Amino acid sequence: MGQIEDLRLFMLIVETGSISKAAGKRNIAKSAVSRRLAMLEARYGTKLIDRVPGHWHITETGRELHQRAIRVIGEMDEIENDFVNAEADLTGPLSISVPYDFGVNFLNNNLIAFKSRYPDIQLTIDFEDRKVDLVRENYDFAIRITSEPIGEISANQIGAVRHCLCASPKYLEDHPEPHSLDDLRQHQLFYFGTARRAIWEFLTDKGQTQSFEFQPFLNSNSGVFLLKATLNGLGICRLPDFIAADALDAGDLVQILPEMAVSEWGIYLVHEEGRRLNRRMRLFAEEMKTVCLPRALSAENA
Repeated sequence: MGQIEDLRLFMLIVETGSISKAAGKRNIAKSAVSRRLAMLEARYGTKLIDRVPGHWHITETGRELHQRAIRVIGEMDEIENDFVNAEADLTGPLSISVPYDFGVNFLNNNLIAFKSRYPDIQLTIDFEDRKVDLVRENYDFAIRITSEPIGEISANQIGAVRHCLCASPKYLEDHPEPHSLDDLRQHQLFYFGTARRAIWEFLTDKGQTQSFEFQPFLNSNSGVFLLKATLNGLGICRLPDFIAADALDAGDLVQILPEMAVSEWGIYLVHEEGRRLNRRMRLFAEEMKTVCLPRALSAENA
């Protein structure tokens, strides 16, 4: 046996809590397992497991070695999967939850391209805005867009979203363009959500947060619907850039109060905490970083 196999055997002893059970799982003699453990202890010059008749206890050094062995063996297994069984690891399920408007409007073509490149990955994508339970509902990843940082270890920020107030030229023909938040109170304002009393928060040019409370003229949980209502001249809406960008570039929408900035919202890729990512998951994560990271960079440079 090599050192890696010795570590595997040590992990098995710890996880089964018994030299004899570890020997049974490996179908080898108990004496052979005891001998390999003694050689491992001699190599490191320390006791890893205190064992006397009727007593079995892992030492503090043994516990630390076990934790580090988990990482080392895990890395070795990933190398084995990535290079020896690379094709086999690309023929399994991959289940993703994506916010509806972001997925349909921004990620749509990239998700299709990913499936085209890896046709044997059984890709399932749910477009929905609720916060799914990754473990109970068996999702590999969820993409979440939020104004608050996600503190979970399993959440990686892969991009950023900016918002702006928008109106159509048609609307501004019939309504005076607002030049302050107070002026907004005279306008028909749309809100993403169901709140009867809504709040928008803005950053002033001095970096201070300023809240604006209002009664929405129109509510919806669809950013695409609110975009269409805004394009039709029904009012003013705060829209994310992945929905409003094309209309702004085409001149079909005009930005209102550009000096009143909105804090960036993070785009996060979330997976079950502690889960080791297989190659399918790592490929998808890299794809999402490639697609979404330029959004964060462009937001920083804007």
